[in-house]
Amino acid sequence: MLSSEEIQNALKSVKYPGYSRDIVSFGLVKEISAANGAVSVVMQLTSPNPEAAAQIKIESERVIATLPGVKQIYVEVRQPAAGSAPASPFANQNKVSGVKRIIAVASGKGGVGKSTCSANLACALTHLGAKVGLLDCDIYGPSIPLMMGVHEKPTVNEAERLVPPSNHGVKVMSIGLLVTDDQPVIWRGPMITKTIQQFLLAVEWGELDFLLVDLPPGTGDAQLSLCQTVPLDGGVIISTPQEASLGVVRKGIAMFRKVNVPILGIVENMSYFTTPNGERVEIFGHGGGKEEAARQNVPFLGEVPIFTEIREGGDRGMPIVVSAPNHPAGKAFIQIAETVRKNLK
Repeated sequence: MLSSEEIQNALKSVKYPGYSRDIVSFGLVKEISAANGAVSVVMQLTSPNPEAAAQIKIESERVIATLPGVKQIYVEVRQPAAGSAPASPFANQNKVSGVKRIIAVASGKGGVGKSTCSANLACALTHLGAKVGLLDCDIYGPSIPLMMGVHEKPTVNEAERLVPPSNHGVKVMSIGLLVTDDQPVIWRGPMITKTIQQFLLAVEWGELDFLLVDLPPGTGDAQLSLCQTVPLDGGVIISTPQEASLGVVRKGIAMFRKVNVPILGIVENMSYFTTPNGERVEIFGHGGGKEEAARQNVPFLGEVPIFTEIREGGDRGMPIVVSAPNHPAGKAFIQIAETVRKNLK
């Protein structure tokens, strides 16, 4: 007997007309039932476009018909009344008040220095004169408070909204500011989704040119929650040069493309190491990020070599861009920030 989950998974192959994103991830599928070979599906569109409704109905019926044991199919596609303003299937997304641009910083796997890059890019954009916020969406392993040197808890204003603390000119929000240091966050997906929505929409971010969102590694609940909650202006992918990292970078790029988020480019972190006597050592190989960017037809934003000073800055809450903007690592991050800003224009 078919389950609702099997039917929903099948419907994930049905794209909304004109978009690369599917009708399930848009939240358009409202009801699914199956019994005795009969399948019934109800969808609610946000647009009165009859052509889109007809195409979705035909494609959904075709997909359901391929499932084993299906004898009868009922697909109802509901729409707003004719004459109402057409809406994007992204209509459930909310703009964050006062924030001009939202950029997600992602990686396919952990351990590539994504949070280090997020902290330094946020400080680099501030260095370039922008108003910046940094949201740590790594619920299970928040490290942004340590790297940004922020330890005070957010306050609550008269409107009962969280007011984020700031350091180095960057406003910071993280679950790490709301729990004690040793307390693990043992949550299922729905709680992560709710928390990310609150961090975006119930926080007094004020007027920002950029809100950088440091995502956890992978393509799970946190990433999809972000993409469904707010319209993203772009995604930055962090990788190291070796194939083990680049293989999962492709999944991160595919995720962003699936939900219609522009790829601003790839950063190759830990690109090489220079020993005290000047010898260059390519610990993880070199050039893989640039080659992958060319293969994927996305911009290559730059490479960040391995420097002890980058790690030391993160450990003491003073990103290298703040402590030594003229250091080669500081210059690398500032150049990457300039390229990101230019690509957004």
